[in-house]
Amino acid sequence: MAKNSIVRGDGVVVIGLGRFGSAVAQSLVHLGHEVLAIDESAELVQNWATRLTHVVEADSCNTDSLRRLGVQDFPHAVVGIGTDIEASVLTVLALSELGVPDIWAKAINPNHGRILERTGAHHVVYPEAAMGERVAHLVTGKMIDFIEFDDGFAIVKTTAPEEAVGKSLGESALRSKYGVTIVGVKRRKMDFTYATPETMVEAGDLLIVSGPTKLVERFAALT
Repeated sequence: MAKNSIVRGDGVVVIGLGRFGSAVAQSLVHLGHEVLAIDESAELVQNWATRLTHVVEADSCNTDSLRRLGVQDFPHAVVGIGTDIEASVLTVLALSELGVPDIWAKAINPNHGRILERTGAHHVVYPEAAMGERVAHLVTGKMIDFIEFDDGFAIVKTTAPEEAVGKSLGESALRSKYGVTIVGVKRRKMDFTYATPETMVEAGDLLIVSGPTKLVERFAALT
């Protein structure tokens, strides 16, 4: 494989082909991105060789090995190593030394995350914690979907509250009452509609709502 043969403007290196890394790699490929997947396990590399375009067996802690693979030419890298904290940290350090401009890393706990940030990770994700929180929000049935961002901002999909039914969004004044923004309305068997003050809400409509996490949670509890 030539050094620059697979690099594109949106190319991504994914290091670690466990459950998290392999899921990220597959999703990126399905979205049309060029992906170079790296793992030190020959078994995992062989397993994914037929499902991912570029899979390489290599020691990701070794800066020279990554350099020979042309990792420094990729704009993005995802480190999916979780259980081996030392390998995770050394891999992020190697990527940082190579000057990769956008490094994402999986952490298994806050201490691990802080070390990754100090070592050079630009973004640290906690997939188990995030999924646990998401399930906690969904299991009560108040929310149909929930996404929270790092800055305490969330977007949810929830059923329209009774007080909004039969009124336009302007009439129900949900934003001024609850401090949230209704982004759109989805009605059964109809296309998604971006919300305006004139948008009418009917029983059974789904609302896409954004705002500070606590306010969005409080609004969803109305349903």
